[in-house]
Amino acid sequence: MSRASAAGPKGKKKGVNFTIDCAKPVEDKIMDIASFEKFLQEKIKVDGKAGALGDVVTITRDKTKITVTSDSSLSKRYLKYLTKKYLKKHNVRDWLRVIASNKDRSVYEVRYFNIDENEGEEED
Repeated sequence: MSRASAAGPKGKKKGVNFTIDCAKPVEDKIMDIASFEKFLQEKIKVDGKAGALGDVVTITRDKTKITVTSDSSLSKRYLKYLTKKYLKKHNVRDWLRVIASNKDRSVYEVRYFNIDENEGEEED
């Protein structure tokens, strides 16, 4: 029994830092990074209340990237869900997708679907 008490408290994540890279759609002016940042600030729920981020969650914006930093537990999957919801709201979900980066686990990328492969098959 002494082993369990020596392990310490479990369950709480210390701090999480996620990045959503929207470089290609922002460069092509399909997606507005400022409206996406505002959408995240309004929709992220903290303690069951949307928009009440307080000091727990901070959202910062670069030219093409949004960084979400949380002191409490925040799911990476929840950010993917909100990003997909934003894309659907702006009617670009048919052309864009949200995928995890191969390089870093804490980064999502918004990319175009690969349409070139389908066009080559139709010409035959």
